[in-house]
Amino acid sequence: MIEGRKRRGGRKLKIAAAASSARVVNYRQLRHPFTPQRIFSDDSVQAIHEAALTMLETLGIKFLLPEARDLLRGAGALVDDDTQMVRIGREIIAAAIKSAPKSIRLRAINPIREQIYEQGALLFTPGSGCPNATDLERGRRPGSLRDFEDAIKLQQSFDVIHKHGPSAEPQDIPIHNRHYAMMRAQMTLGDKPLFVYARGRGQVEQSFDLIRAGLNLSDDDFRDGVWASTVINTNSPRQVDSPMAQGIIDFARAGQMSIITPFCLAGAMAPVTVAGALTLQHGEALACIALAQVAASGAPVSYGGFSSNVDMKSGAPAFGTPEHVKMQLGSGQLARLIGFPWRSAAGSASNVADAQGATENVMGLWGALQAGATMVVHSAGWLEGGLSFGFEKFIFDVEALQSLAELCTPTPADAGAIGMDALAEVEPGGHFFAAAHTMERYATAFYEPLVADLSNFGAWTEAGGKTAAERALGVWQQVLRDYLKPEGSDDIAHRLAPMIEEMEKTGGAAPLD
Repeated sequence: MIEGRKRRGGRKLKIAAAASSARVVNYRQLRHPFTPQRIFSDDSVQAIHEAALTMLETLGIKFLLPEARDLLRGAGALVDDDTQMVRIGREIIAAAIKSAPKSIRLRAINPIREQIYEQGALLFTPGSGCPNATDLERGRRPGSLRDFEDAIKLQQSFDVIHKHGPSAEPQDIPIHNRHYAMMRAQMTLGDKPLFVYARGRGQVEQSFDLIRAGLNLSDDDFRDGVWASTVINTNSPRQVDSPMAQGIIDFARAGQMSIITPFCLAGAMAPVTVAGALTLQHGEALACIALAQVAASGAPVSYGGFSSNVDMKSGAPAFGTPEHVKMQLGSGQLARLIGFPWRSAAGSASNVADAQGATENVMGLWGALQAGATMVVHSAGWLEGGLSFGFEKFIFDVEALQSLAELCTPTPADAGAIGMDALAEVEPGGHFFAAAHTMERYATAFYEPLVADLSNFGAWTEAGGKTAAERALGVWQQVLRDYLKPEGSDDIAHRLAPMIEEMEKTGGAAPLD
């Protein structure tokens, strides 16, 4: 903010009344501001697609779930139950691509949080699936229900986070009851689109029941758009385990969205080349999309990829690398080839919220932005390749997300924005600090940093000389102190309580092995 700064001549700026209003931003629904970039020629993208189809036809993919094999067999796939291998013809894939919707309505408790999931839309979701949590005050620890609830509150508090995700999974809740706590927290502490783990039919169906009851939805209401989504990871190379396959089937039949996401690390679970890893990713994604459409034609399903490389010295996953970005760009081209909205991911291999972690995440975010990703998962808070959710890291990353969101806002170039009057007012060699054009606009002209400190060294020292991580600590703690529950959350909690109590009395729902 300019208030209090001095002009070169020493006079203090006078604050115009028109500049006193706070800057208002709306990051709730974003659209990509740039044309998607390419890394492959059209011929090369087509060649990768054809190679993936050939892989499915000739080599096949292993589905461990008998029900999945039976469904694909019924659609004409060649199935060997002894080896659990399924060979899927390209005509099955073509039919699946045709029947899947290309624009999907993501419902939310609060209608202003709804999203249209389609190419051109841009959604950010938090770092998810982390068994641990970490922050400067409490250190690294197994994720707890408190950590999970605090993470939901943080997700709720920033409009640039568009969808809830399981940031720090509550390890202090037994696995057969954990989904109750996670659904209750999402539905009573937030009002954005919901996430449900695909850990077996019992947990999925109970989670859907809780959504219907908590939000007072009829069966028809529940099928009117997508109220819950899940991430489906393959076990690369060329294998889909039973919980994931069952999740695809159950979500498809319920009209809810599966976000298909092969996790192909080049040099480990995928060929060492970018094109080879993308061929495997594409084939696995197409096979799972086919299963969803065979289970329920027209089921909402998202193409996706989370491919990167490994450190060939240690075997550890790497994120934000040039290869990661190249695979994002290639994934975007493959998604556009088949006409699907798709998810990408950012993330970090760093163990703490430091320069490495910030750089890795920003590279992944930029890669997703350049590639035209519909949803960017692990956008904020992901550390250690997903082993920890970092609270200070979440704030760092939200700063990056808000900066990207600013690029999605219109940039006017009308007469007022061009400012000929200001150009005429200021003499050569002068400055624009006190120009009328500036005074009318300065309070709302620029993005105001969330955690970055733009003061000079002296002012920074006088204020305590805090590092970025120390400032981020203060930010997330203040956000939690200021947090307010969404309207209607008490009513939802009241409806959920007896259902969850009864479900817990009957022993919960064990995950599928």
